[in-house]
Amino acid sequence: MQVFSEDIIVALATPAGEGAISVIRVSGENCANLVDKVFRGSIKLSDAKPNTIHYGKIIAPNNLVIDDVLVSVFRAPHSYTGEDSVEISTHGNPLIVEKVISELVASGARPAEPGEFSKRAFLNGRIDLAQAEAVAEIISARTEASLRGARNQLNGMLSEKVNLLRENLLEILSLEELELDFAEEDLEFISNDEIISKINLTIEEITKLLDSYKFGRILRDGINVAIVGKPNVGKSSLLNYLLKESRAIVSETPGTTRDVIREEIKIDGFLYRLFDTAGIRIAEDDVEQEGVLRSREAIAQADLVLFINDSTLGFDEDIFDSLIKIKDKSKIIVVSNKVDLVSSGNFNSDVLISAKTGEGIDELFRILKNRAIDSKSYSEKTTIVSNIRHFSALKKAVNALAAAKETISSGLTQEFVALDIREALEALNEIIGIVTTDDMLNNIFDKFCIGK
Repeated sequence: MQVFSEDIIVALATPAGEGAISVIRVSGENCANLVDKVFRGSIKLSDAKPNTIHYGKIIAPNNLVIDDVLVSVFRAPHSYTGEDSVEISTHGNPLIVEKVISELVASGARPAEPGEFSKRAFLNGRIDLAQAEAVAEIISARTEASLRGARNQLNGMLSEKVNLLRENLLEILSLEELELDFAEEDLEFISNDEIISKINLTIEEITKLLDSYKFGRILRDGINVAIVGKPNVGKSSLLNYLLKESRAIVSETPGTTRDVIREEIKIDGFLYRLFDTAGIRIAEDDVEQEGVLRSREAIAQADLVLFINDSTLGFDEDIFDSLIKIKDKSKIIVVSNKVDLVSSGNFNSDVLISAKTGEGIDELFRILKNRAIDSKSYSEKTTIVSNIRHFSALKKAVNALAAAKETISSGLTQEFVALDIREALEALNEIIGIVTTDDMLNNIFDKFCIGK
């Protein structure tokens, strides 16, 4: 199905910037004819063969040259959107880009809405909904790990898994429908035991996907780590060492850090958001009290907590008791800092470090990574769920399949079992966009940048 056949859209597909090349994308039926109104080259683009590149100039109505350009021509259905498409490569000066787009709009195109190119690709069957969402995730990926995860989704890894699950449910439904069609003959095409067995296998596979969501969220959004401890134990010194520069104020005066300082680092392809908190203590003024309150909020929302102790002073039981009221013990990594100042001792810690010399930092990184991903092994060939919409749909499918098993156990007829299985199937359909609503599509594609 072709959409917006007479509606030609235009947008900047790559950022404009001095010294760069910018790509302006035009899409819609016979869009080459529209571009011909402003393009001058050796041939008309409307006569050009598909998948070819042509040198020429973009000309203003007064015959002044706006820019020398390279133009790529694509014909439906072999383009990103599945429609006729033209991509104009200009010099990256924003003034040039703005002028070219203005001339195209004046010639009959309209500015594209956010995500409209990917929306057209979805509606034209070039990609499914999960793959369309992956385009936005590739654009926003900030680490190698998140980029690999988004790339796998765009390649259809999640979609293939969902389609296999759908096939399992469609097989059950088709056999149940046959039984209903031949109800008077009292024929059995699939037994309840077989249905339950197939449902259990499907639930098992969906559960694996659901279990991957925590790791998928880490791939996509990073790991929130709160750095917590008594004032002057070296929290800011540790943050500064990790960042290799002095972002937080370091002094011998307790309470110097009065607010939560957030910084980001990348370790082994993963993004870590570090929150250097004010020490947990009784504040002496209103400003300091606000810092302590924000510290508690950062701890509650963190994926992991680095509980920093001063090796020269020992383990702080009072702070730890306060921490475990806010955070599960398994999410707390106990760190003894300033080990460069002590020769030996019995440290009640997960890791010994020196924020001054860097001793133990590699071991701290290793523990951080293992705690964050629960030591589970995920390879590039593992299907990972990182999108909350996909996670919610999978949960809905599991609940519907559990209801189907309960329906069978209660002795209700196949018609009622089929209703539950159909509900699970519809939940899976939502992931890849077989069943969509305008509101759902708008919510997804509005999050894209203009030229995608």
